[in-house]
Amino acid sequence: MRATRVLAALAAFIVVAGLGLAAFAWRSEIDAVDPPERSAFDPETIARGAQLAAVGNCIACHTVPGGQSFAGGLALPTPFGTIYSTNITPDPETGIGRWSEAAFRRSMREGVDREGRHLYPAFPYDHYTRVTDDDVGALYAYLMTRRPVTAEAPANDLPFPYNIRPLLAGWKLVYLDEGAFRPDPNRSEAWNRGAYLAEGLGHCGSCHTPRNRFGALEAERHWAGGEAEGWTAYPIDETSPAPVPWDPESLAFYLRNGWHAHHGVSRGPMAEVTGNLRALPDEDIEAIAIYTASVMGEPTPERLRQTEELLAEAAGGPGAMIPAADSQAAPAAPAARSGEAIYLAACSPCHDAGRSLPFGGLNLLLSTAVNAPSPQNIVNMVYFGLPAADGQASSVMPGYRGVISEDEMVALLEYLRERFTDRPPWENLGEIVRATMTGEYHVRVLPSDGIERAPENVGAED
Repeated sequence: MRATRVLAALAAFIVVAGLGLAAFAWRSEIDAVDPPERSAFDPETIARGAQLAAVGNCIACHTVPGGQSFAGGLALPTPFGTIYSTNITPDPETGIGRWSEAAFRRSMREGVDREGRHLYPAFPYDHYTRVTDDDVGALYAYLMTRRPVTAEAPANDLPFPYNIRPLLAGWKLVYLDEGAFRPDPNRSEAWNRGAYLAEGLGHCGSCHTPRNRFGALEAERHWAGGEAEGWTAYPIDETSPAPVPWDPESLAFYLRNGWHAHHGVSRGPMAEVTGNLRALPDEDIEAIAIYTASVMGEPTPERLRQTEELLAEAAGGPGAMIPAADSQAAPAAPAARSGEAIYLAACSPCHDAGRSLPFGGLNLLLSTAVNAPSPQNIVNMVYFGLPAADGQASSVMPGYRGVISEDEMVALLEYLRERFTDRPPWENLGEIVRATMTGEYHVRVLPSDGIERAPENVGAED
């Protein structure tokens, strides 16, 4: 009898708690509207929205490679399961064609869709909440004037309890800091513009900041490094592992062109970022660079001295490792299939040839991937390579998938770490190599320009 009363009380508590959660999480539905005509939007506003969509890298998450741009359906693996991006074309049935600007603004600011459902923070509304009303309106104008695409995204594959959307209201209560961007009056106009773009639509911290076990950004470790789609997103604060310190000029060049002579070529998710940033005016690129360089901080005089020595060494070429073409001397034969032997056969012809970037190989003395605390990115590059961009000259690197064994990969990377850095050996190298080469660790591979292989979604009347 006592057990029955206990169970009844527990059931009552669960019901009351559930009702309380439902009431707390409830958000009203915003009325549907007829899809607006293109003529409802000013052409200059649409053009500005296109640039803002490039800053937000919207196409990257809302496009399946080879599919229609912005039609959604891309699988986004997370520690909590797989989330599929939504269709953000103005299709009235499967997209956002019946969303008013107010509904769109709420999704950006509060992470709630038109029907009142809480959105998962894979959609980075924790950054988009900083965006101004004018810029939200411009982005809305751009998306609502794309060609409608009928495409229903697959259902998210999330286990209990992560599939209970009302729980996201509690997550937001703890982790969502709503509010518009507040300029720093003690900083320059360019710095504030860069901070607004990088911390808002650019959502740099989504990849470059560590997350806690609940998937929220660790605010106290702002830009201290993270993970994105099987790649390490390097720290872009004072702990950056780049052998050569970044400055505003090198950052601006890299963001504009997707490469820099002292830092190499962008790859993985970062290739999408630099590929899309080409749509921005130079002043916006420079503003982002100014802000980012300020977060990284000024290098010490000792660091600058070391950099000068490193650049001088790199400029000297490979030294005696490879004889000149007219030399009669033969290099000493290393042990068969050792790390050095693999490097000399597969890597040295590009990386020691002295051909300048972006079409030559980076001198690995300057490689952030070889110097980084985690070997993940250099594993990815060696194994998958860097596919060429479509229809244009681009950086390219062959992948050695199916050619190199796990033991040979480990030997090669151990050699690179010892030969080109003064850092300690990677402790988890073998484990990461195995997980990557067996497919246990999913890595998204992109062409060097980062642009999705999908037809451009132009305006309905373009």
